[in-house]
Amino acid sequence: MMTTSDTPSADKPTDDWVTGEEAITGPQKSYLKTLLQEAGRQEGVEQLTKAEASDIIEKLQAETGRGDG
Repeated sequence: MMTTSDTPSADKPTDDWVTGEEAITGPQKSYLKTLLQEAGRQEGVEQLTKAEASDIIEKLQAETGRGDG
């Protein structure tokens, strides 16, 4: 059984994620490509980890205005 502490969360620093070094997920990849396009940037996302993708997504959300507020 996976506990809350094992589940990646925006509330938990990505450096502390148990699964942070796993490859980027499909949903992360898709959303990140959308954000990069909206930001007018073209960067490869294939080699990112889950944690790296999450960090970039967070930055791009702020840049594109898609963040939580």
